[in-house]
Amino acid sequence: MKVLLVIDLQRDFCPGGALAVSEGDKIVPLVNRLMREGDYDLRIATLDWHPEDHGSFATNHPGRSCFELGELEGVPQVLWPVHCVQGSSGAEFHSDIEAQRFDHIVRKGLGPLIDSYSGFFDNQKRGATELYEVLKAEATRRGESPEEIEIHVVGLALDYCVGFTALDAAELKLKVSVVVDGTRAVNVKAGDDEAMLRRLVGAGVQLIPSRDVLPEIAQTESVRVKAHERRPEIQL
Repeated sequence: MKVLLVIDLQRDFCPGGALAVSEGDKIVPLVNRLMREGDYDLRIATLDWHPEDHGSFATNHPGRSCFELGELEGVPQVLWPVHCVQGSSGAEFHSDIEAQRFDHIVRKGLGPLIDSYSGFFDNQKRGATELYEVLKAEATRRGESPEEIEIHVVGLALDYCVGFTALDAAELKLKVSVVVDGTRAVNVKAGDDEAMLRRLVGAGVQLIPSRDVLPEIAQTESVRVKAHERRPEIQL
């Protein structure tokens, strides 16, 4: 079973949003094309879906600033601008994403005292979303085992939610690849994207360009990541 997993392609993570990722909107045409033309059996989206009092918001830590490293339930936590609040316009999908193509939507980060970068687990692995159960149920329906599930991950952002989702998928023994021109990074610190790519490779995650999924894709139509438009060769 082959799955496209689209991570947090929400308004707040795109230019003009509360926690905008540079060029985050540039991946939307490619993601739509992957959904339309990719050979996927299942297309799943995740959404950050925070309450207003979420502990990752800097405004809920008096005297602290956005992007500082704080603490949440004893665990280091980047303090973010208020973003993707449940029911807000910023939590909605980017307006150009073809959301009707999603077979399932997973909401994460619902609890105020813990963050959830990954689409599978919260950051402390105290709880899981329904994502893995959805994948297992669909695989069982098709007469396949979970080990046969192949996942391609795209979305926002590479150095946080995309990366941690892929790492957890690898830990769950799924076959997982990140489509590198289908993501962008926050880069709170310069080089965070490269650090995550090295971490992914070390965990056995494949890094692939979209042309491996859509071999006929034209250069004029391809949405490219400047430093990652070819399969990265990373020194570990």
